[in-house]
Amino acid sequence: MSLNELWFLLIAVLFVGFFFLEGFDFGVGMSTRFMARNDLERRVLVNTIGPFWDANEVWLLTAGGAIFAAFPNWYATMFSGYYIPFVVLLLALIARGVSFEFRHQKASAAWRNFWDWMVFVGSILPPFLFGVLFASLIQGMPINHDMNMHAGFFDYITVFSVWGGLTVTMLCLLHGLMFITIRTEAEIQERARRMAKRVWWITIPVLVVFVVMAFFFSDIFQARPVLVPLMIAVVVVMYVLSAVFLWKGRDGLAFAFGGLGIAITVATLFVGLFPRVMISSIDSAFDLTIYNAASGNYSLTVMTIVAVTLLPFVLGYQIWSYYVFRKRVSSKEKMTY
Repeated sequence: MSLNELWFLLIAVLFVGFFFLEGFDFGVGMSTRFMARNDLERRVLVNTIGPFWDANEVWLLTAGGAIFAAFPNWYATMFSGYYIPFVVLLLALIARGVSFEFRHQKASAAWRNFWDWMVFVGSILPPFLFGVLFASLIQGMPINHDMNMHAGFFDYITVFSVWGGLTVTMLCLLHGLMFITIRTEAEIQERARRMAKRVWWITIPVLVVFVVMAFFFSDIFQARPVLVPLMIAVVVVMYVLSAVFLWKGRDGLAFAFGGLGIAITVATLFVGLFPRVMISSIDSAFDLTIYNAASGNYSLTVMTIVAVTLLPFVLGYQIWSYYVFRKRVSSKEKMTY
């Protein structure tokens, strides 16, 4: 495996980890507006992700940094071409993080209601925008021979990209509801389980439609005619197993298989892209690949040494934090958020 391939793999792993971990954060944030019946229940839901959400976002920051260092041309084209969506995404993430800290700072119903809405908006916009981004990436964007992307509104917003946004949003919502079942107890847990069952019946058809649309709107099936269908079949199996355990009340297994479903879905998009990182809708000769978008060999070598040295400590810390805060959140305990 070349260093170019290795760093593409590492970036894919970072995005897979981000959607697996931050995906349930987004889902929990969305659920606060329609599942919680009072302020106490909203605080319970927010506290289920309280110890984790900021560390989970680090996966996204690391992925962005890795793209910048390993594939500077990819970074330059994507971050300039998607400038406005990324600004909206950043503002939504900031609003969500601030809301977690601000909502309990003042004993005012209006104050809390405002920040509760910011939690919801900051949780539903990012997965939708990420879905639009990834769908448009595999569909192709107007990138010219200079690696510059000049896209209009209808290049970003298409039927396929909007459906991609809806798909990722629903996957995160389902993931978050199943996370609530393993982090809460009593009535909130049972309500989350019931709602997850309903949402499952909406999410899976939405995902199936996205897969069908991807066949017609992208070339990932043609690029990987064996591996992509195989991975999609595995995704289907994961969500079927998730449903089986959800209906049996085996919440931990339901969450695990649902998480694997969203992780393999994201991985499939990267498999379909490889060795490209961005597809040109103007001419395939203008595609950005892991070769023409990459840094020099010396830079990739130094980055690999640093990553191999530091990665075990980062992973160890995050695993430890999940172990420390493994206890379920109860409405009878003192709330942090």
